[in-house]
Amino acid sequence: QGMVPMLVLGLQGSPKKNGSSDYLLKHFLKEVEKMGVEVQTLDIPRMNIRPCIGCGHCEKKGFCVIDDDDMAVSVYPLLRKAQVVVAASPVFFYSVTSQMKALIDRTQALWSRKYRFRLSDPLSKTRKGFFLCMGGSRGKKLFDGIHLVATYFFDAIDAHGSGSLTYPGIETSADFQKMPDLNQVLSETAQALMSSLLQRKRILFLGKHDDIRIQMARALTQYHAGSRFHVVTSGNEPAQEIHPGVVEAMTEIGIDMAFLQTRSPSNVIQEYRPDIIVTMGNDIEIPAIPNVMTSVWNLPDPRNASLERIGQLREQIRQNVTRMETDR
Repeated sequence: QGMVPMLVLGLQGSPKKNGSSDYLLKHFLKEVEKMGVEVQTLDIPRMNIRPCIGCGHCEKKGFCVIDDDDMAVSVYPLLRKAQVVVAASPVFFYSVTSQMKALIDRTQALWSRKYRFRLSDPLSKTRKGFFLCMGGSRGKKLFDGIHLVATYFFDAIDAHGSGSLTYPGIETSADFQKMPDLNQVLSETAQALMSSLLQRKRILFLGKHDDIRIQMARALTQYHAGSRFHVVTSGNEPAQEIHPGVVEAMTEIGIDMAFLQTRSPSNVIQEYRPDIIVTMGNDIEIPAIPNVMTSVWNLPDPRNASLERIGQLREQIRQNVTRMETDR
C-alpha cells in the first residue's frame, strides 16, 4: 500500500525526561506508526519557544512579532502540515506544564488569522486533535482545566478536538508499565482516531515544476474534498515557497496559505502509491501505472502570470475539485 501521505505530530510537554508523559505519548504514537503514517514528535521543553508577550502584533499583522525562535521557524509550519496533533502533558496546578503552555499561548497568531482575518487553513475541515494527560492525585476535577486548555488550543490550530485519554494516580512511567491492558487501549483508541482519515483515496497532482497550479490544487482539494482524498503534489522544479500570487488569490476566498511548505518527496509515486494521478497540462507525461486512474486538467502554464490570471486559474481548479468531489 505504501506510506500514508499524512503527518501525525506529537507534542511532548513534560520537562522530565523519560517521564510518564513521554512514555504514554511514545506508546500511543507507536500504534499510529503501525498504520504506515509519518510520525514526528517535538520535545517541547528542550526547544527554544519564547513566551507570548501579549503585544497584539498578531491581531494586527497576522504573524507573531517573535520571528526567530523554534516556534516561528519550525512549530508553526509543522502545526499546519500535521493532519493529527497529539499533545501530552502531566497536570501542573490543574493545567498543562509551563513549557506546553508557552507553545499554546503562541498559537494566538493562528487564532488571530482564523478569527481576526477570517482565514481557514486548508486542512481545517479534517485536522484532528487528541490529548493525553496524567496526574499524581485522584481529585474529581483533576483534568477540568486541561480539557478547557485543550479545547481552545485545538480550536486555535484549526483542529477538531477528537477526544483524550486521562489517567489519575500516575506519578512515573513505572505506573503505566503496571497496567496490563494499556497497549490494547492505546491501539483501539489510535484506530478509532485514525480510521476515517486512513480510508481516503490518494491523489497526486503533477506539474512540470512545483508551480502555481499544483499549489492551488493541493490547498483547494484539502479544503473542499479533504474528507475524501489524501493529497500529494510533485514537480521536477520544486519551489522554495508558496507563490505570493497564490497567497493573495487564496486569501481572496478565505483560505490561509501562511506557514505552508512546498517540499514533496522526489520518489512520491513509489513512496505513496497514488490511486489517482492528475496532471496540470496535456504536455506533462503521465507515468504508466496499472490500476491507477488518470486525468488531465489542461491548464496553461502560469509562470509570470498576473494576479488576475492566477485568480482565473484558481476558479478553474476549484470547479474541477468540486466536480471531482461530487463525482462519487
